[in-house]
Amino acid sequence: MRLVFAGTPQVALPSLRALIASPRHDVVAVVTRPDAQAGRGRHLVRSPVGALADEHGIEVLTPPKASDPAFLDRLRALAPDCCPVVAYGALLPRSALDIPPHGWVNLHFSVLPAWRGAAPVQAAVRHGDEITGASTFRIVKALDAGPVFGVLTEAVRPDDTAGVLLDRLADAGAGLLTSTLDGIEDGTLEAVEQPGDGVSHAPKITTEDAKLDFTAPAIGVDRLARAVTPDPGAWAQFRGERIKLGPVTVAGGAERLAPGELRVERKRVLAGTATEPVALGEVQAPGKKRMAATDWARGARVEPGERLK
Repeated sequence: MRLVFAGTPQVALPSLRALIASPRHDVVAVVTRPDAQAGRGRHLVRSPVGALADEHGIEVLTPPKASDPAFLDRLRALAPDCCPVVAYGALLPRSALDIPPHGWVNLHFSVLPAWRGAAPVQAAVRHGDEITGASTFRIVKALDAGPVFGVLTEAVRPDDTAGVLLDRLADAGAGLLTSTLDGIEDGTLEAVEQPGDGVSHAPKITTEDAKLDFTAPAIGVDRLARAVTPDPGAWAQFRGERIKLGPVTVAGGAERLAPGELRVERKRVLAGTATEPVALGEVQAPGKKRMAATDWARGARVEPGERLK
């Protein structure tokens, strides 16, 4: 099939690579978010999807909005049979959805109807799900509510961060998306409407959402820290300044501490919670590089009784 691929970040690359390599499909263009300023010089930088398309000589479309008339005219001229989507990052209007005969097929990183929305993997980690996965579905006007073509499942490991889990799902999901498009082309695959029950939502996580609350149980602090790693990154306040924190580890059997209270040991730094303490991982103070918690504590000269807030 003739395909126009829509995606933006790094997580979309395994799927784009798989479709470029597929002998059954022809990626005639990609749609991605406009070039963005980055770095100290604030130079315009191509999205990861746009950069990969450039490497392969594939046309790159960067409409400010998917409703842009010039973009819609170009999409019609390209005449795609189907438009696969992985983390494009913008709403698609009906005028765009109606152009390809087989619609727009999204690879979403949850087992729908669970965790519809922008941050499904983060939500799965934060809520302690033991199993998550990925789904391919036809995009409709309602958010992530379209009929499902295929599903895969993936175990959530106890030490998974959202970033690590998302990488695994992106790799496995590339195969699911490719096989979905194969089945659509063959006419052997039909989408099934999502059930009405079991719907949950995973809105985008903000920096404020990533603030660790040490009055919560240790397992909650652990899950949140892993859910927001690497983005936007867990944080807390120490001596009135915001410090970034890597994933923590529940320190089972350690002596209880007051919420946020720090105790520096030879090989670890503990912080109290509502239950047992957690051991801090990496710490990044303002203007400093990330470092092991023990190195940070020695440099900051943490005093007994000081707390993270």
